[in-house]
Amino acid sequence: MSFDVAAARAQFPILSRQINGKPLVYLDSAASAQKPRAVIEAMTRAMEHSYANVHRGLHTLANETTEAYEAARESARRLINAKSVSEIVFTKGATEAINLVASSFGQSLVAGDEIVISEMEHHANIIPWHFLRERAGIVLKFIPVTDDGHLDMAAFRALLGPRTRMVAVGHMSNVTGTVNPVAEIVAEAHAAGALALIDGCQAIVHQAVDVQALDADFYVFSGHKLYGPTGIGILHGKAERLVALPPYQGGGEMIGTVTMEAITYADPPHRFEAGTPPILEAIGLGAAIDWLRGFDRDAIAAHEHALYARVKERLNGANWFTEVGTAPGKGAIFTFNVEGAHAHDIAQILDRYGVAVRAGTHCAEPLMRRFGVTSSARASFGLYNTLDEADAFVEALTKTRTFFS
Repeated sequence: MSFDVAAARAQFPILSRQINGKPLVYLDSAASAQKPRAVIEAMTRAMEHSYANVHRGLHTLANETTEAYEAARESARRLINAKSVSEIVFTKGATEAINLVASSFGQSLVAGDEIVISEMEHHANIIPWHFLRERAGIVLKFIPVTDDGHLDMAAFRALLGPRTRMVAVGHMSNVTGTVNPVAEIVAEAHAAGALALIDGCQAIVHQAVDVQALDADFYVFSGHKLYGPTGIGILHGKAERLVALPPYQGGGEMIGTVTMEAITYADPPHRFEAGTPPILEAIGLGAAIDWLRGFDRDAIAAHEHALYARVKERLNGANWFTEVGTAPGKGAIFTFNVEGAHAHDIAQILDRYGVAVRAGTHCAEPLMRRFGVTSSARASFGLYNTLDEADAFVEALTKTRTFFS
């Protein structure tokens, strides 16, 4: 099955914009992807025709909204092949999902217990574990990264020990695009008696994910990178893991009973969805997932890889830039620095040509230090980008370079 980029692109109203008199070339999808009409219309329809709070009403609007909200949970279940919708927890994003696991699972840890993460993690998969280091005395260990951006798997195995309680790593780096061998990492963690959490924010956008085959105890991702709205994310947890976790927050919906003397808790997933949830955002995420599942994911992946390959081909032989991370099989992310220029300046000048890229540390300061840089620019490709846009980026970047030569 082929992928028609023109037809897909036509479903994104914002891509018809001009920036500084130039056609918009949006290369910041790793930070947040644009939204197709299917998502915009689903959320608008919910607000205009069926909005009410979920789970608590008996009237028509409440029932319709609850059905749409829970249908989105089923869409998320299908996307990752979870066993049951009870394993799908709505959060306000992947950051909250990781914080939920760290906070709840962390209650069972004691000083000296160990958490293993990696040098390439997004801050969202570093800081919650640092909280446990600061507050509970757990030991935080980092898997080193090789010069080309791989995880050092031999070093990873050496870090595992009898006090290892959790291994938490990204499926795909948001900086280098490295796709980690997460199935192997999960298996090694389990063999050491530890649990495994996978941050899937980047990977799930670019490849199919089967959590049953992966066997991770927890898998998290956000909606806004997956062509859905902000303020919504998914925590997948194996049923037995979620049942064992205490609640993360207290309030409505997460309780079984409440008296002045005691409380009981609801079963997962509602145990972890205290208060009024992100209803419209969940509906929007469900629409994004259903929309994305209408495409051949392998064809999209091939298209995105061709965009990255086109940039590399056009820049072949240029000695004025350095790419950060060159691991074989990496995703469609081109992170780079230009000789003599700060990444922020590069991004601002590219914007003059209508090209939107990210610049900074990409919420990955340990990885920046590993590669000896204080910042970098990043062009990240989505399914709606074209080869012409890849060429436009290279042309704009070449012009930008002349400002600093």
